[in-house]
Amino acid sequence: MKLLPCLTTVILATCTALSTVAQDRSLEEFVDSIAEEHVGNTLAGLSIGVTRGSEVLLKKSYGLANIEYQVPMAMDAVHEVGSVTKQFTTVAMMQLVGQERIDLEADVTEYLPEFDTQGYRIPVKRLLDHTSGMKGFTEMEEFRDLSMVTAPRENILRLIEQYPFDFEPGDALIYNNSAYFVMGLMIEAVSGQSYEDYLEEHVFPLAGMDDSSYCSNSTIIPGKATGYSRRDDEFILARYHDHTWPYSAGSVCSTVSDLLAWNAALHHGEVLSDSLYQRLVTPQTLNDGTQLRYAAGLVNYDHPTGHVIEHGGAIDGFLTHSRYYPEHDVAVVVLQNTGAGPGPSTTANRIGEHLFGTPNQPEPQHYTGDLTRFEGTYRGAARGAEMSIEVSSEGNELSISLSVNDQARPPQALNFLEGSTFFLGPNYFIFDSPDDGNVSELRFDAELNHYVLKAVN
Repeated sequence: MKLLPCLTTVILATCTALSTVAQDRSLEEFVDSIAEEHVGNTLAGLSIGVTRGSEVLLKKSYGLANIEYQVPMAMDAVHEVGSVTKQFTTVAMMQLVGQERIDLEADVTEYLPEFDTQGYRIPVKRLLDHTSGMKGFTEMEEFRDLSMVTAPRENILRLIEQYPFDFEPGDALIYNNSAYFVMGLMIEAVSGQSYEDYLEEHVFPLAGMDDSSYCSNSTIIPGKATGYSRRDDEFILARYHDHTWPYSAGSVCSTVSDLLAWNAALHHGEVLSDSLYQRLVTPQTLNDGTQLRYAAGLVNYDHPTGHVIEHGGAIDGFLTHSRYYPEHDVAVVVLQNTGAGPGPSTTANRIGEHLFGTPNQPEPQHYTGDLTRFEGTYRGAARGAEMSIEVSSEGNELSISLSVNDQARPPQALNFLEGSTFFLGPNYFIFDSPDDGNVSELRFDAELNHYVLKAVN
């Protein structure tokens, strides 16, 4: 399916729902150039908001909310925001923690006694940062068919119970939706309300999010954009999914304005007490003391463009990114109604570079030791897959060849940072060795994962 000429770059502005309140003209021109590059080519529509404190630097939308009827993308068209939902779930959890109705140190089965955790004790806190060890249900083969039908939510628990854990709770971090699904059931069990009703009554009103809701497959949501995918360089309707299942891991619908309001309220102390907020945004450690970047439904780390607290979302037909720069009190929200590149995180990165440059971009250092000591094969569990990394060296360069489920990717050269830590973009590769000097582990540290891979030769 092709877009009609309404989206050609010549008349992009007149086909856009402009609704612009931009005080930064250079920012508007810069974002216009991004939209001109992608909207109508790979993206049906795009909505972007940038605020600094209470000042709106940019709010603008581009392209189409619906291709079939050539409906322009309204500034506050409703999008499915996918995993950006997770921070609303963790805020609900923190509210219940503050009321002493949930204990983060307690075992999950204290709240869901019917859940078979296969003999593992899972502290509730291990759900919040994906360190529980349970397998992610969205990566299970059985879920593809289940995702398109309505059935009791308890079916997911029964499905999780059939799969072995990827690791002992607290030993690694593998991003998965199972933990957040379990949290939704916990919120319902403790509050006596459905997850949907709990957000409507206790979470959304705190930021005046009048246009946000739990997504529905049947209820008509005024102003909701249609989601699209790309196939053979054409737009197609996104694959259907039943909203029984994204649930507390990914079923919130929202707008640019509501997400900007949420960032302001959350990070300015209007949602949680300071102690609960700090617990929400502060990354914890693994059992061995390794510091993580993932906190509780939010990633908190030094991004090349500055320190950020953020999360992205991906669900059939929609991609979302919501980012906050605490040092600048700047929020960036990017919504697109197409599951295709460039992706909202890439757009947010470009906006961040335009505003702040790249002050935190690490500089490659020169390694003076023997790189051959890192050579070998390392294997371990990854998200829904088995990961293998072959490490080789040539001269002063260390390279990796990464395979997921035996699907190899092209070799890539690593940059040396310090000690036994190397980096590639935002990902860090840390080699661990006991006292004898032989490398026994390779840790693959990313924003959403901390894989622990064991040396196998």
